[in-house]
Amino acid sequence: MILAIDAMGGDNAPQAVVDGALMALTSLGQDLTIWLFGDEGQLKACLQDKPYPADRLVIKPASEVISCEEAPATAVRRKKDASMVLAAKAVADGEADCFLSAGSTGAVLSCGTLIIRRIKGVQRPALAPLIPNIQGGHTMIIDAGANVDCKSAYLVQFAQMGSAYMELVEGVQEPVIGLLNNGEEAEKGNELTKETYPLLQELPGIRFGGNCEARELMSGDFDAVVTDGFAGNVLLKSTEGAAKAITSLLKTELMGSFRGTVGGAIAKPAFAALKKKMDYTEVGGAPLLGVNGGVIKAHGSSNAKSFFNAIRQAQKLVKGGVTEKIAQAVQEQEG
Repeated sequence: MILAIDAMGGDNAPQAVVDGALMALTSLGQDLTIWLFGDEGQLKACLQDKPYPADRLVIKPASEVISCEEAPATAVRRKKDASMVLAAKAVADGEADCFLSAGSTGAVLSCGTLIIRRIKGVQRPALAPLIPNIQGGHTMIIDAGANVDCKSAYLVQFAQMGSAYMELVEGVQEPVIGLLNNGEEAEKGNELTKETYPLLQELPGIRFGGNCEARELMSGDFDAVVTDGFAGNVLLKSTEGAAKAITSLLKTELMGSFRGTVGGAIAKPAFAALKKKMDYTEVGGAPLLGVNGGVIKAHGSSNAKSFFNAIRQAQKLVKGGVTEKIAQAVQEQEG
C-alpha cells in the first residue's frame, strides 16, 4: 500500500508530517509505503539523524506549495508542481492508494474533484468528518462543506457513502443513518429534507433511523448524519465551538477557588479521559467520499500524532475497500 502525502500542507508542516509518517512506518506494518511530496531540502532536514526505512519512506520533490489564501480551483489548475497536486495525481494515475493533506480544505476538495475525479455515478463527493459521541464511538457528518447546495439525490448517495465508511473503516455493523432536521417527526423540515426522508426510508442496504435533531448528534444513536454541506459545516463548527467554550468555562470555574482547585485535582483522571475522547488528533482527518481513490483531509493544525492517526485512517480506508463499496452501491442503485 502506498500513501501519497502533501508534506507542505498544514500549520506545522513539514516537521509534523515527517514525524507522523515515521511513527506510522514503525507501528502500522511492513506493507505500508509513504511518499512525501514537498521541498526536498526541507524534508531531508526534517529527516536528518533519524533512522527510517529508505525503501518505504520516499521523498518526491515538489517546487510549489498551495496556500490557504489562494483561490483553490485556480491554484490547483495553475500550480502543476505543487506538493498537493502531485500527491493527488499519484492517486489519479493509480500509483498510490490514498492522498492525504492538512492544507487548504478548498484545494484538497479541488484536487479530489478535478484530479482524482468522481466515482462513476456519484453526483457529488462529500466531506465526512467524524466527531466523538457519548457512547464511546464516532458519528459522521456527511456532508460538512463540500456541497453548499444539495438535491435529495445527493443526500441519498451521502447515506450510501457514509454507511459504507462506517461499516468498513469504523467497524460498525449495520450503521444507523440519520437525516439532520429541526424535529424528529417525518413531516418536519424544509423542502429538501421532506423530499429526502421517504427516499432514505426506501433505500435498500441502508438502516435509516429517521430525523436527527442537532442536539442528538453526539448521542451515539446515529452513526452517520446526512445533510447538505451548508448545514453540516455550521453543525460541525458550532459543535467544536461549544466543546471549546465548555472546556474553557470549566477550567475557569475550577481555578476560581481553593475548593474548585482541590476538586479539579481529584477529578483530573476523569478530565484527562474526557479530553482524549474529544481530541480531534485521535481521529486523524475527514475523508472525502465519492472520488475514485482515497482522500483524507487532516486538520490544518495537525501535529505529529494527528498525522499518524490520519495515516492509520487512510490505511483502514484502503484495506476496507471503501471506494469499491461505494462504487458498487451507486451502480446497484442506478440499476
